[in-house]
Amino acid sequence: MKVISAQQMSYLESLAYSDGSSEVDFMEEAGSGISLVVHEYAEQHGSLRPIILVCGKGNNGGDAYVAGTNLINFDYEVQAYQIGPIGECSSLCRSSYQHFLQAGGRVTQINAADELVFPNSGLIVDGIFGTGFQGPVREPYGSIIAKMNLSNLPIIAVDIPSGLNGTNGQSGESAVIATETAFLSLPKTGFFLRDGWNCVGKLRYVDFGLPKNYIENSSADLLMLTSEIVAPYLPKIQRSRHKYQAGSVTVLAGSPGMPGAAILASSAALHAGAGIVHLLYPQGMASELAAAPYEIIKVPYDAENNSEMLALINKSSSFLVGPGIGRHPETLDLLKALLPKVEVPCVIDADALTLIAGLNLQLPKDTILTPHRGEMDRLLGDDKTPPLTLQYLHRCANFAAEMKVSLILKGGPSFIFHANEPVYVNPKGDPGMATAGSGDVLAGLIAALLAQKLAPEKAARLGVYIHGIAGEFAAAELTSYCMIASDILYRFPEGFQLQEI
Repeated sequence: MKVISAQQMSYLESLAYSDGSSEVDFMEEAGSGISLVVHEYAEQHGSLRPIILVCGKGNNGGDAYVAGTNLINFDYEVQAYQIGPIGECSSLCRSSYQHFLQAGGRVTQINAADELVFPNSGLIVDGIFGTGFQGPVREPYGSIIAKMNLSNLPIIAVDIPSGLNGTNGQSGESAVIATETAFLSLPKTGFFLRDGWNCVGKLRYVDFGLPKNYIENSSADLLMLTSEIVAPYLPKIQRSRHKYQAGSVTVLAGSPGMPGAAILASSAALHAGAGIVHLLYPQGMASELAAAPYEIIKVPYDAENNSEMLALINKSSSFLVGPGIGRHPETLDLLKALLPKVEVPCVIDADALTLIAGLNLQLPKDTILTPHRGEMDRLLGDDKTPPLTLQYLHRCANFAAEMKVSLILKGGPSFIFHANEPVYVNPKGDPGMATAGSGDVLAGLIAALLAQKLAPEKAARLGVYIHGIAGEFAAAELTSYCMIASDILYRFPEGFQLQEI
């Protein structure tokens, strides 16, 4: 799904209007779709009542009023707060307001935050600002937004959380922290940049009737992964296959005192469909790895004699190196000796990324790098972490192209880069995934997909998407506070089925 700027969205709408599309029809479709998002959320969380609309002067307020009218028809109690006089609102907002009143809705005009009263239960629909907003947020809007965020009520944002810049993701001091954002037609770049990901919550698609030809002919800065995109990547399973046809993964991981990363990465490769997994580990760690699953074949190595290691690696279907290996000089020497001679698809993660940063080291063909922001900055040679902007993403894309690798920039959200391919962003995942070992699980998952003959760019996209879904299911059961990395591993089945929460 294309991701475009707020300005591009306004331009597409203006093209549609000039070609005869109706603003009224668009608003009716938008409001109908938003009401369904609200209804589904309310039903999933105990039929939340009442629904409270907080409406500004523009067409976002009109969308909220249309949604409110539909929700009244669903037998919800709906009340609205109109910020400022209705006479100062857009004509479409005024029209939707009148229909809302006629349907039995209640409206209270407010001019200050202290006039805004929220009940102890219910749900807020944020219809204050739309994609045309550019900060800073003036009063009384800033205080009103702050009160919404402090209400402890779920908030569904109409198209974009109020106070968030839809193009660059800046939010200033005041922006709605939405539980879900019901975006209209296409997600906006500001959702994924700077402060955006902290504001949008779960993304929910709403079709407001924009003709598809305008979308198809538009340019996009990013593409957002969807199940429709990644489903064709799922490895096909033949009934007659044996374990070597399922793919063999060799994992070089772990160091004294760091067995967990090795176990998590190797276990993830097994749980993601690899037929056989060998774990190469430094001599002397056998007792630390005693708790590893029986299915992992553990092979101690001597860094001074790496010919046997290289033979095992190149007999495999894919190779994973990095989790928990440490950053000692002898480990760097081992990487320098091994990596230029690896002949199978490769995932380079964790400590290995830091060790190779700044080196002009020949990497294996079909390599995937999986850095988080700190590791990416080291690869780019940055001393300080710059803000997450389109310019920064372009630097990552150029790095991937120059190094001839696929690149996953891990985080909330994660981005996937590959030469001559669009930049993809993953909307799946949960903050609880920010836990030690989560990246090791992802690396093992991707190595298994490579072993099952997926091209690197496809393995990267599918792996990140599955990992995100698994994390969402783990958080749904255990909360974002309580989940750990192995909980993600055990929710791979939901991830591979591309289930939605």
